[in-house]
Amino acid sequence: MTAISSSPTSASQVLERNISQFNDKSVLVAGAIEDTYAIELAKVCNSVHVFTTYYSAYQALQQSDQIELDFGASFTPETPLEVDAVIVYLPKTKAEVDYLLANVVPQIKMGGILYLVGDNRGGIKSVDKQLTPYSSNKANKLDSARRCSLLALEISQACQPFQLDDWLTTYPCEVKGERLDIVSLPGVFSAKELDLGTRLLLENIAPLKGNALDIGCGAGVIGSFLLKQNPELKVEMTDVSALAVESAKLTLAKNGLNAHVFPSDVYSEVGQRYTTLVSNPPFHAGLNTNYGAVEQIIADAKQHLKIRGRLILVANKFLRYEPLFEKAFTHCELLTETTKFKLLSNYPD
Repeated sequence: MTAISSSPTSASQVLERNISQFNDKSVLVAGAIEDTYAIELAKVCNSVHVFTTYYSAYQALQQSDQIELDFGASFTPETPLEVDAVIVYLPKTKAEVDYLLANVVPQIKMGGILYLVGDNRGGIKSVDKQLTPYSSNKANKLDSARRCSLLALEISQACQPFQLDDWLTTYPCEVKGERLDIVSLPGVFSAKELDLGTRLLLENIAPLKGNALDIGCGAGVIGSFLLKQNPELKVEMTDVSALAVESAKLTLAKNGLNAHVFPSDVYSEVGQRYTTLVSNPPFHAGLNTNYGAVEQIIADAKQHLKIRGRLILVANKFLRYEPLFEKAFTHCELLTETTKFKLLSNYPD
């Protein structure tokens, strides 16, 4: 996820061009929110409710008392909101789109409008098939600008309330003789199979003592395996995504393991030091390559490591993380590598 901008992104600028669509309406905003435009939207709407699965967006929007704000893996208010309109910033994968629509469309009153806005390269041109459960109509294109499109669909079919269990994927995974069942929600890293970079890390990481933090935990694969391999280790896991946090909690429960899992935008909610920091960090934000998260993981690691603590990262071979390590720690150690991945660490102080 990219950093949350106080200025409107291209998608929000397209919404701004069509602001009259939302005058005096009750609106629910959800999806891949990358700015604080919902605060501006609240100035013309009767009410604005925001549902986000990204902790960074939740943190940025907390500044406003003009919007209702929900952060979590699912959106299931006790009674449907029955809003006039839902605005969905289109997520990057079809699985996430389906999951999000199942969450938010039940909150639209019959005859209300679902608005979808997103990058023309990101799937909005082929979203029609995913809308068939919600309307007998086709979505209308209202606008296209800044390489983004805005679609509108009148809701004409009733849909079932959202059920989280319907969206869970479970698969077995074995590393170094330890077997786990991984549970995941759509769009979460390692959602359907063990990533080869993660496997390289787990097969080559030395036995650990003390405490460890799994940064960007995804479905909880790394942290859970560390617990299996090191039963006395105290493990915590963080992720900016509520879907990942929920998936990691479910993976732990499925395997009878215990760890503290909490949302955090890299270190934003991390308040202690660890013997080991470990991560298979993301380097994409939406459709773009983005090193912001990994740069922060490395640059600020010392503040969250105990004396002689280690940061261990797995990375694609082409990513140049070594200079970041050298700047933060003076040295960078290559623990192992394959043709596609490498395992990097600092020299303990």
